[in-house]
Amino acid sequence: MDILVAGGTGFIGSYLCRELADRGHQVTALSRSPEDVFEDADSIETAVGDVTALDSIRETVAGHGAVVNLVALSPLFEPSGGNELHDTIHRGGTENLVAAAEDGGVDRFLQLSALGADPDGPTHYIRAKGRAEHIVREADLEETIVRPSVVFGDGGEFVGFTKRLKSWFAPGVPVYPLPGGGRRTRFQPIHVEDLVPMLATAIEDPEHAGETYELGGPERLTLREVTELVYAAEGRDVRIVSLPMSLARVGLTTLSVVPGFPMGPDQYRSLTFDNTTENNDVGVFGLTEDDLTTFGEYLSGTAAE
Repeated sequence: MDILVAGGTGFIGSYLCRELADRGHQVTALSRSPEDVFEDADSIETAVGDVTALDSIRETVAGHGAVVNLVALSPLFEPSGGNELHDTIHRGGTENLVAAAEDGGVDRFLQLSALGADPDGPTHYIRAKGRAEHIVREADLEETIVRPSVVFGDGGEFVGFTKRLKSWFAPGVPVYPLPGGGRRTRFQPIHVEDLVPMLATAIEDPEHAGETYELGGPERLTLREVTELVYAAEGRDVRIVSLPMSLARVGLTTLSVVPGFPMGPDQYRSLTFDNTTENNDVGVFGLTEDDLTTFGEYLSGTAAE
């Protein structure tokens, strides 16, 4: 199958393109500025295009058997251009990609969404993801929607984000203040190398058309537990103290106007609800949670052994 992966040179996209190529598919990685990350893969091509500009992607999308939309902004940071960019890229970009797919005779479409996606959700990111899902479901395509929890792995930002929190909240002091002591929010981190084979199967197997899947890893970890695991893997102690949620809200709202500060009110709100599945759908792909890589295994390097 000829498969176009929008966002194909990004973190998840680079893994997915290689997985699809290994399965015998011809793959095109679409990106605004493709990097030479696939020089050793003859069955992966790159193409230039911006999903927020329909005319830049229309011809490239046409004729493919399937399209995967991975284009996204990180929910961990406030976009430098403002939170309205979430709507521009997640909703508007999806709308353009769907239109190009419908006009170009594409049959299958996979949308990488997010846990909790809801047009009326509490953050710009969650609302934009929810509106994008609606566009995909209403399209004349055989769609599959996948909602993963936070994804970790080589090249990802989750581990680095956890460490950078300290430099933002408590630079130069021996304690690590976390909003609510890091106990308010639970994550279900999933390893990219566990997620990607499921995405590949979801796009190549027609039985997944019309379905929405929530996917998470084998553990439900608080931000405190994640932080402790990251520091322990480096042989370092971390003393976590509780930052009252009210102060975190005021602090992030105030600091969001400081040039270069990467967090804001949306990031505070994201710390008030869990990022976990209700029913982990990994079983649809013949897996159990016991088959998946834990966050600690990845950090210690045992996942590669």
